[in-house]
Amino acid sequence: MKLPPFAKRSHTRLINDERGSSIVELAIVFPILLIMFVGVAEIGRLFYTYTTLTKATKMGARFLTTEKDAESTDTTIITNVKARAARLVVCGFEDSCTDRPSLLPRLTTANVLVTLPDTTPGFIGPRYVTVQIQDYNFEPLVFNVAGATKSTSSTFYFSLEPSMQMRYMH
Repeated sequence: MKLPPFAKRSHTRLINDERGSSIVELAIVFPILLIMFVGVAEIGRLFYTYTTLTKATKMGARFLTTEKDAESTDTTIITNVKARAARLVVCGFEDSCTDRPSLLPRLTTANVLVTLPDTTPGFIGPRYVTVQIQDYNFEPLVFNVAGATKSTSSTFYFSLEPSMQMRYMH
């Protein structure tokens, strides 16, 4: 079938017209860039959370390295020293965390495990104190696979458990 000359010009103009192609390209590329951006932000939050926990355990261990009561044999004194170190890790104050925010959401003194130096009579050698965070689960904001899969837990995230061991100085 032969087209009239005016139809042929219009048809050729429509085929060669590139207006709007950048919008189509943006529609294809934008979701990919958005997912990458949000993924990088989520990984940044994960590293920030882990670094904060690590610094808190370091602060607690440093406190215990020079605490004279850490080598006591009295259980009430030992319990008090462990509680003070745990509060220092959780909210930054050793006296009380009442009316003070914790360093991270859902971080409590129950998450902090404190191991004091060995006080066995006759023990010779270096003694260490250890502060460890246990069962602190990172809570995802955007990439929560559990919500999309109707599961009870997300398999991409795991419990963050940093620990710090330092030599006891007394």
